[in-house]
Amino acid sequence: MGTDAPRTRHHNWLRALTWLLAIVLLLVVAAAGVGWWTVQRSFPTTSGRLDAPGLIAPVSVYRDDAGIPQLVAGNDHDLFYAQGFVHAQDRFWEMDFRRHVTAGRLAELFGASQVGTDTFIRTLDWRGIAEQEYDLIDDSARAYYEAYAEGVNAYLATRSGAELSLEYAVLGLQNPGYSPEPWTPVDSIAWLKAMAWDLRSNLGDEIDRALLSTALPAEEVARLHPGFDWSTAPTIIDGSPAASAPASTGAATPLDSGDTVTDAAAGPAATSAPDVDTGYVAALASLRTTLDGIPALLGPEGNDIGSNSWVVSGALTESGLPLLANDPHLGPALPSIWAQMGLHCAELTDECTFDTAGYTFAGLPGVIIGHNQRIAWGFTNLGPDVADLYLEHVTGDTYELDGKQVPLEVRQETIEVAGGAPVTVNVRSTGRGPIVTDVSSDFAAVADSYPAASGAPEGASELSLQWTALTPGTTAQSIFALDRARDWDEFRAAASQFDVPAQNLVYADTEGNIGYQAPGAVPIRKHGDGTLPQPGWTSDVGWIGEVPFDELPSLLNPPRGYIVTANNAVRSGGPFLTADWDYGYRAAAIERLLTERIDAGEKLTADDFARIQLDTSDANAAAFLPVIAELDLSGDAARGADLLADWNGHADADSPEAAYFAVFWRTLLADMFESLPEQTRPTGGDRWFDVVGTLLAEPDASWWTNERLGVTGRDAMIAAALDEAWSEASKRMGGNADSWRWGRMHTLTLTNQSFGTSGIAPIEWLFNRGPYELGGGSSVVNAIGWDASLGYGVDWVPSMRMVVDLGDFDASTWINLTGASGHAFHANYTDQAPLWQRGETRSWPFSLEAVRGAAEDTLDLRPVPGVAPATSPPPTETPAVG
Repeated sequence: MGTDAPRTRHHNWLRALTWLLAIVLLLVVAAAGVGWWTVQRSFPTTSGRLDAPGLIAPVSVYRDDAGIPQLVAGNDHDLFYAQGFVHAQDRFWEMDFRRHVTAGRLAELFGASQVGTDTFIRTLDWRGIAEQEYDLIDDSARAYYEAYAEGVNAYLATRSGAELSLEYAVLGLQNPGYSPEPWTPVDSIAWLKAMAWDLRSNLGDEIDRALLSTALPAEEVARLHPGFDWSTAPTIIDGSPAASAPASTGAATPLDSGDTVTDAAAGPAATSAPDVDTGYVAALASLRTTLDGIPALLGPEGNDIGSNSWVVSGALTESGLPLLANDPHLGPALPSIWAQMGLHCAELTDECTFDTAGYTFAGLPGVIIGHNQRIAWGFTNLGPDVADLYLEHVTGDTYELDGKQVPLEVRQETIEVAGGAPVTVNVRSTGRGPIVTDVSSDFAAVADSYPAASGAPEGASELSLQWTALTPGTTAQSIFALDRARDWDEFRAAASQFDVPAQNLVYADTEGNIGYQAPGAVPIRKHGDGTLPQPGWTSDVGWIGEVPFDELPSLLNPPRGYIVTANNAVRSGGPFLTADWDYGYRAAAIERLLTERIDAGEKLTADDFARIQLDTSDANAAAFLPVIAELDLSGDAARGADLLADWNGHADADSPEAAYFAVFWRTLLADMFESLPEQTRPTGGDRWFDVVGTLLAEPDASWWTNERLGVTGRDAMIAAALDEAWSEASKRMGGNADSWRWGRMHTLTLTNQSFGTSGIAPIEWLFNRGPYELGGGSSVVNAIGWDASLGYGVDWVPSMRMVVDLGDFDASTWINLTGASGHAFHANYTDQAPLWQRGETRSWPFSLEAVRGAAEDTLDLRPVPGVAPATSPPPTETPAVG
């Protein structure tokens, strides 16, 4: 008995432990099962048959192995109904989140932390402008928006909460009472305001110049914001560098109230900036901080936000018909800002007028970029100056204008706050636009007096904003006209309605034509060029109209046989559009790569276009390498120079040289410009390529001096930066330079726009993906940009890549940054990201035969007997060019 008792206790302990482990395992399995059930319950039905109340006739939804939907319908109503239904299947949380952004209602979802963002959006009144635009569009376009909303709401009627998306389960932990409202056409149109903000031209440069003007003389401000070099950089219309420079477009003083009306083509006369007081500086700095906060939702501002597109005529291609390429550069998001889709009529008739495919916005009907059965088109940002700041003399509820006090327009906005009391905001506006110094409590008090040079009376000064997107326009209906345009004239007619944001449109058709059109609302100013804030107390400044569409740049079938747009200047003459062009590094590289093949007598192919999109040649490195090679160096600086000696200047992901040069470049900028105001420090993009590239030819310029480092002169400054960079690179990547790789530092984490920066690691793990190691860089063709003031991580990307073959649409290729699905853990959530990372593309079926042949899943949407559609579109009309 004595020996059996311990053994029995031991067996009992093992038995208890076994049961405990079994229970824990069961709980883990159960939790995993519940978690997986919660995750996948939102995955959409993609095969079989679903009832769709309100359809007129059946619609087929074909999806390939990437989950990309191609819709086939018998009439326009059903086509857009199905687009709304499918967008909601794949991306409804994204749609719901976006409409809360554009309506200034984020605090309803996430609480008091978003009141500041909502205040800013309410101040600009994006939702109110969208409501006015809905009233402006024609009956046909209105019917398409309504049919789209019907489709979204038909899907919402079948699901709720976590059945719609995993994000709703997470949101329920903080805001359990939330339930999405029905979708409306205005929800769709409002997203266009967000895109206009993302591509808002030079507002950041305007603030930057004004801040610099408080610390530097006018000539040094101009040096740090150089103009476009018309003698060396290619323009869109002329291609090769223009023979002569255009008329001066020098910067106007921020407080100049002269009454000269400047000819739009010539640009304003140059003037020098006066001294500016500290209150003015505080207002501008605070505004810049506020503006920089909005990109957390919409993508960062910066010169790398742009895009590449080019088109080549059939005379230069292997197929004998044009090729067209496009890769818009935007802030990365998860899911991608784009949703690939095809919208096909089974047969083109008066009742069914669309056969188009390309890149769409979830929440917006139609195809934004892509092709139809006759034409193809691509977008890049034109970048005209469409937003101006004005210094206002405000007293109480009035502002000064021409010596009189004029009442401000005041409206009240109530912001509902999840878990808190509503917040009331008073929005004040002048005749030009809203007072933006009200958008945040962080704004410093503005000085009571203006600089003596302005002659302004004493009083509080504030800032107002005039922006073309705050005037209702017709972009919302132009998309449908683009989608069904059949030739150059119809394409231009569609473009004439595309007013905000102003864009470069490249064009090709199956008849062999190639073209370019710049659409958009571009203001004509009474005075100044928009590079600095203007005095708001006089009517001698401001806008006097818009550049007529027929005066905007346009080009059809140039003799050279190709057109390249990469945000570079359009042409040396014509109406004044902006003083802040991209400096042309990407455009020059694309032209060089095209002409190398053309001059060699090679016929261009889609594969050639894809390779050009991936080019990583760095013009900034090319400028520095010969200078570094001639320096007499020692120590770590010499080791750095030796590493760079045989480098080809390409910023490839596996390149040790590219990694080291990036560290050198960031170090050099910090050392050269550390005396600048903090918010004007170099970001390292194309403007700084140009600034420092010019200074390379001025070895004794004062910018090469850093008293803290005891460095004077170009060569000493470069040597010091090479030395510092070697030390930093060694700390980051180890002592063996052979193991360094640019991709180790230059990484992209795909971040969910809503929960991806929650600060709660498990939630971020649910929705974010990456990091992905990448090559490329700022102002190279493969524009995977980074901000040298922040670090080496990726801030801007080619958000998609496409090449359209007008000789065989089914031979075209495309790729998205992430995937078709917005559902975390879905197979198509980020399945395209590794392909995008490696520079690969997918086949792009377009013909119904190819679409059906590529289909992995087919979903049939069926009308419900007795349930009639709420809307049906009137006969389609093609608008005239105006």
